Amino acid sequence: MTDEDAKKQRDDYDITGYDNIEILGAREHNLKNVNLTFPRNQLTVITGISGSGKSSLAFDTIYAEGQRRYMESFSAYARSFIGNLERPDVDKINGLSPVISIEQKTTSRNPRSTVGTVTEIYDFMRLLYARAGEAFSYSTGEKMVRQSEDQILDHILLAFNGEKLTILAPVVKGRKGHYRELFQQIRKSGYSRVRVDGELQELTPKMQVDRYKTHDIEVVIDRIVVDQGDRYRISQSLATALKQGEGVLMLLDQENQTHHFSKYLMDPKSGLSYDEPAPNTFSFNSPYGACPKCNGLGVIEEITEESVIPDKSLSISRGGILPLGEFRDIWIFKKIEAILKRYKVNLTTPIKDIPEDVIKTLLYGDSVPVAVKSVKYPGTDWNTKFEGIIKFLEKQREGGSDKIQQWVNDFTVSVTCPACNGARLKKEALHFLIDNQNISQLAEYDIKTLWSWFDGLELRLSDKQNVIAAEVLKEIRKRIGFLLDVGLDYLHLNRPLKTLSGGEAQRIRLATQIGTQLVGVLYILDEPSIGLHQRDNVKLIKALKDLRDLGNSVIVVEHDKDMMLASDHIIDIGPGAGRHGGHIVAQGVPKDFLKQGSATADYLKGKRNIEVPSERRKGNGKKLKLTGANGHNLKNVNLEVPLGTLTLVTGVSGSGKSTLIHDTLFPILNQKFYRSRREPLTYKSVKGLEHLDKVIEVDQSPIGRTPRSNPATYTGVFTDIRALFAELPEAKIRGYKPGRFSFNVKGGRCETCEGAGLRLIEMDFLPDVHVPCETCKGKRYNRETLEVRFKGKSISDVLEMTVEESVEFFEHQPKILRKIKTLNDVGLGYISLGQHATTLSGGEAQRVKLATELSKKDTGKTLYILDEPTTGLHFQDIQHLLDVINRLVDKGNTVLIIEHNLDVIKVADHIVDLGPEGGNGGGTIVCSGTPEDLIKSDQSYTAKFLKDELL
Repeated sequence: MTDEDAKKQRDDYDITGYDNIEILGAREHNLKNVNLTFPRNQLTVITGISGSGKSSLAFDTIYAEGQRRYMESFSAYARSFIGNLERPDVDKINGLSPVISIEQKTTSRNPRSTVGTVTEIYDFMRLLYARAGEAFSYSTGEKMVRQSEDQILDHILLAFNGEKLTILAPVVKGRKGHYRELFQQIRKSGYSRVRVDGELQELTPKMQVDRYKTHDIEVVIDRIVVDQGDRYRISQSLATALKQGEGVLMLLDQENQTHHFSKYLMDPKSGLSYDEPAPNTFSFNSPYGACPKCNGLGVIEEITEESVIPDKSLSISRGGILPLGEFRDIWIFKKIEAILKRYKVNLTTPIKDIPEDVIKTLLYGDSVPVAVKSVKYPGTDWNTKFEGIIKFLEKQREGGSDKIQQWVNDFTVSVTCPACNGARLKKEALHFLIDNQNISQLAEYDIKTLWSWFDGLELRLSDKQNVIAAEVLKEIRKRIGFLLDVGLDYLHLNRPLKTLSGGEAQRIRLATQIGTQLVGVLYILDEPSIGLHQRDNVKLIKALKDLRDLGNSVIVVEHDKDMMLASDHIIDIGPGAGRHGGHIVAQGVPKDFLKQGSATADYLKGKRNIEVPSERRKGNGKKLKLTGANGHNLKNVNLEVPLGTLTLVTGVSGSGKSTLIHDTLFPILNQKFYRSRREPLTYKSVKGLEHLDKVIEVDQSPIGRTPRSNPATYTGVFTDIRALFAELPEAKIRGYKPGRFSFNVKGGRCETCEGAGLRLIEMDFLPDVHVPCETCKGKRYNRETLEVRFKGKSISDVLEMTVEESVEFFEHQPKILRKIKTLNDVGLGYISLGQHATTLSGGEAQRVKLATELSKKDTGKTLYILDEPTTGLHFQDIQHLLDVINRLVDKGNTVLIIEHNLDVIKVADHIVDLGPEGGNGGGTIVCSGTPEDLIKSDQSYTAKFLKDELL
């Protein structure tokens, strides 16, 4: 390499002297040869309408290039395992720092991952309890003590002076076995007596005990009369006993009372001892700490009477016992009939009229043999005990085939573990206390309460505990403080990570990154304000500025008005979506940006607005009423939803919105209309169900977890497209059926990638990546299938079309057009029909689901439940979405939305505001009514921000 080449390479990678990040010739996806310069070490917001190219610039260009350069820093040997990442389609990027991406996707589906474990707060708390926790006996509640050999000796000489004592070494405690070999080994060691189950016995050569009973066995080490002059002998005997008993010994006094001593933690009253605590003693992910009943999950899967007999008004013959179905002339029904006959009831008796003890016999078994005549083999009698339907299902769940196990899972429900009451830990771990609290109790506190508990903890600890805990407490407080800074004060440490929204998971990762105190890094975030109330936006913006002030560059892909105006630099991409986007339409510091006349600038300065309706809908006069909702932090909430309106549920993060709607109201409706087995959280009553005929929940969960799922398959339009291709003359000549055009079955698909279009490359210590199939080049199909064309396009070409293009392409196919047009109407004209589900954001997935429901014929009596549908939407897209939602309401349907976006809140017909705070400070309805009613409230945080929008 020449000196000139070396200098050029340094120029490509060295950021020294760069004040800006410079991008030249970015063409990834829909970017149109973008050239862009923006400042380093600043907070930069990239905005623009959905599909304009924001993510293509931020993640697929800047982040991808930063990751590729990082991979190039590995040795050739390491890269041989990983492979090389493809260079993004960009000519050059100057001034690029090491890059960290913080995206919306929930980090883990693992039930063992919690807020506490991922933030490391729980890990430091485990260390704190292992070193500074005080142990108490779960048997007597006494404080556990540990004594040295000298302390034990001094105590014995003082307390038992002149008394006869027997020194015992416990070798077996509460275990089964015959222990023949143990007794032989004790004899060989020179001992002649043992105490078995409280009875002193002489050792014999063939001594053993009942192997099926539980035993306590102690070796008699010595029998002494306590005397100060015999100190040496007593000391030697105690040392031997502690060695044989592995740190534990027992004394038997002349009144046959037992006294316990231990070098480790022991209850002096009962003799109960604990192992020395270590951090894994308090870990529910370790066998040393996890509750043995639930393996540290806090819940167990049980087959319950309610899941097996959901409707007691039915008889057994009519399918009242769900796993059995309706009556058939088979052996199991004959057995049940024989049992029922004994109690003078039969198979046609409604289950509610069958005595409770008879039901218990059917479910859990009968010790009395049941004689049944064989139907298949006349003259044969079966005289066997009936094991019970639930016991039979449990046996199948343990050892049945995968298909059988999947069937049995339909009858299982999650219940709190009875052994640990959901605490996840062994009972020993739960009896280590600091300031009268165990570690599980702290994990149940919300972050705000936890901060208060740790505040001033030193004043409540002993001097010894303070010395041990000082450094650990610093780390814990620092991490709790970061969570408070990003507005997550309502979360609990034991909250499973899989239950968090994308925005919450992203803010947790942001808090973790702030804690690392890295400098010189380029952070890229994807809409961190998702799910955040306007009140908490200030905290998030401050957290991002703190990250910047450490000496980092921060890029945020965002639509939030406050975030844009608080940034150092704004980049607006557009002007349209998909092929109409990919250009930089405006950029600069906020003050200059507002003068540039882009659509975003017009909305920011109020030149363009989402209009407030001149009249609020009153609804159809009917109401849905839910009373006494008490789940999680709800405090006896009574909810009224006027039907035929657009109703919004608002409130600060953690106030109880999702608990009320997703976890209480929706499961009630789902059970009513679809016989769902998901149980709602506690409530008293619900009225008004007769005014509805179906409920549809449109949440932000992915439409699929593999690249095989896409908008075309999810909406069902792909079935119609395949049918269309099968009707083409070329397809008929070749004998192709619709299945030929499916990428999920053999025949027409590419067999190398099995129709996925992508190959999964496992990256070992990095996230797995998908690369285009080398055979079909991502087209999914084999050559013969691709030869069938409609209007010059193959089935693969159709999947590659954007929704906007396909509306024009299928304009004369009404059945296909109806479904595709609704995707376009909800602002998804820029995504392709075959776009992999794994690449869709939460907001895009939600709008695909919404479009799917819109394409169906509604009844006018449907309740739609949406969770923050404005996620990922620009001001302009929100207007399109509201047009679609208003169409639904105008047909008589009811739309219930959980939302923080003020542009949506201000157009609502009715608002229910929860709060006033998050977590324990929330859970009540602060006020309800029209937006005009809401702004009169002094208690509501939403009202304060909404007032500026309406007045």
